[in-house]
Amino acid sequence: MNAQPIVGAASPYDVASVRRDFPILATTVRGKRLAFLDTAASSQRPLSVIEAVNHYERTSHANVHRGVYQLSQRATDAFEGARERVRRFLNAASIKEVVFTRGTTESINLVAQSWGRRLQPGDEILVTWMEHHANIVPWQMLCERTGAVLKVAPIDRQGELDLEGFKQLLSPRTRLAAFTQISNSLGTMLPIEDMVRAARAAGALTLIDGAQAVAHQRVDVQALDCDFYVFSSHKLYGPTGLGVLWAREAVLREMPPWQGGGDMIRTVSFTKTTYNDLPYRFEAGTPHISGAVGLAAAIDYLEGLGIERVHAHEQHLLQRATAALREVPGLTIIGEAARKGGVISFLLEGVHPHDLGTILDAEGVAIRAGHHCAMPVMEFFDVPATARASFGCYTDEADIEQLLSALATAREVFG
Repeated sequence: MNAQPIVGAASPYDVASVRRDFPILATTVRGKRLAFLDTAASSQRPLSVIEAVNHYERTSHANVHRGVYQLSQRATDAFEGARERVRRFLNAASIKEVVFTRGTTESINLVAQSWGRRLQPGDEILVTWMEHHANIVPWQMLCERTGAVLKVAPIDRQGELDLEGFKQLLSPRTRLAAFTQISNSLGTMLPIEDMVRAARAAGALTLIDGAQAVAHQRVDVQALDCDFYVFSSHKLYGPTGLGVLWAREAVLREMPPWQGGGDMIRTVSFTKTTYNDLPYRFEAGTPHISGAVGLAAAIDYLEGLGIERVHAHEQHLLQRATAALREVPGLTIIGEAARKGGVISFLLEGVHPHDLGTILDAEGVAIRAGHHCAMPVMEFFDVPATARASFGCYTDEADIEQLLSALATAREVFG
């Protein structure tokens, strides 16, 4: 597999230079070069993010919004600066639409627990068969509480969404369509623009799970015309424990607070509490301040590379890796949609994915093995689990070669 430069708008994409920005990639695993192919689970952090968090912790930490002293004001400026950075990144209309959470999972639960209170028996929520558990379970819990009904749009054996089936399931009772932008288990890119238009025509709101997409392609929430967009920092080269709920201001304004406590209030008495303005009424308690600082630095880093150039690089690797894996005897790729992100799920005949993951680890290759928090997908394909390789801005040709070599070793071990 001969390395070929990926040409961007200005200059070739220099993956070797990008890799030098990630200190962890210089480490070894069991004496072998690390081939990190689990970015879909959690991306690695560039040095600029690590240093931004370190600088904040060393020079600026204090609680935000509450202190009149300079250090608190500095921390508040950093935290609110991160909110504005996210707003620009998503092209949101206002910082009032950007709510910080603990991650994609909490963002979805916030919508379910707050917006979802209005649902009545017989109302419908529509999801797809390829959702992450975080975009299934909160809606099931909501339906159990309210008497609403969960509908599921079908997929096919290629791992593609049945768009017509999705549209047919929309009805006057559909209150929300919640769907992933890119499947974490299959890599499928869903036709989200068509889905949003169809849902809006049916009078339903839309929630997009962007956890697997936001680091790999440009997102413009105003152009998408959705109502909610959620993602996690740690899949965007930022710290863990921080996520974002973007919501259209008009929708967010009608939602009651989810959690009660400090900072989400304006006044408190034993007879009545009044709530803070947007977005703070949804951010009870002390937030993950250093995480927000790190997320802002991660966005700066990614946009410095050029999201479109990163996407082109990852697509190049996806094509080359897919072609090479198809040639491996006994290997079956699960999910071969026409449009995919940098995710490949596969099975190797005679080897359980967990055993395969262990053998590959011995060769320095880090992949994910399991159901990927997408058990309905495993059920659909009638498999207990898959092995999954996933790519990021730092993935290179050598990682793919190392994966192929490790798979050859696995085939030898299991005969």
